[in-house]
Amino acid sequence: MRPTALLLLTLAALAQAPARAQAPAAPQPGQVLASGTVADEASKASVLAKLREVYGADKVVDQISVGQVVTPANWNAYVQKLITPDLKQISRGQLKIDGSTVTLRGEVANEAQRQALASAAALSLNPTYTVNNGLRVSASDQGILDSALNNRIVEFESGQASLTPSGRKVLDEMVAALLKLKGRKVDIIGHTDSVGLRATNQGLSQARAEAVKAYLASHGINGDLLSASGQGPDRPVASNDTAEGRARNRRIEFRLAQQ
Repeated sequence: MRPTALLLLTLAALAQAPARAQAPAAPQPGQVLASGTVADEASKASVLAKLREVYGADKVVDQISVGQVVTPANWNAYVQKLITPDLKQISRGQLKIDGSTVTLRGEVANEAQRQALASAAALSLNPTYTVNNGLRVSASDQGILDSALNNRIVEFESGQASLTPSGRKVLDEMVAALLKLKGRKVDIIGHTDSVGLRATNQGLSQARAEAVKAYLASHGINGDLLSASGQGPDRPVASNDTAEGRARNRRIEFRLAQQ
């Protein structure tokens, strides 16, 4: 079986990264390094043209090869949708498009940006694609929250705002993380999938965020430092057309409040 098409974009760092042995040279600040294997010269040309449009012709380093690879249907069109000026928000990172699996890695300024980039990528693709959000927030305090949550879902009883035992276990670990933040305000944001009425989902996401706030406040966190809001289905991080995607979209987000 032939390998699938692979495109790896190493995104510009804020400062030049040190070179590693046996690895492609890191891009200079403001540049993007394009590597991997695509099916034909036309595919390569379209990728490079889009990158040059976004970054400028002098900022694109071409290391893309052409080979015998399997390309998913409409792959080139989806690659074009993923290469947008929003990628400039990522520092010291990568956009990896391996067949129908898309992975974002690197540093962004805040949690809202982290979620928005993954959401935009997921919404631009069809349900056969998977988007892995490996982005991280540069700020160390936000990193404490992200590491404690560790991409886990705070679980609730189906259709309710009642925490399950596993949901409470995750929040017990979040308590320890919040205590490290020494008075920083945190926004608790509830999200749902798109199944059902939007108004119902909005209310459920708000109720779940409030339940998380109440739980944390009852376990030693100052409630005045916590705010709760619900976004309903409006900010998905995966496709709502699959069970796995819907499960990922039903989530609680912890975001440091802007000071």
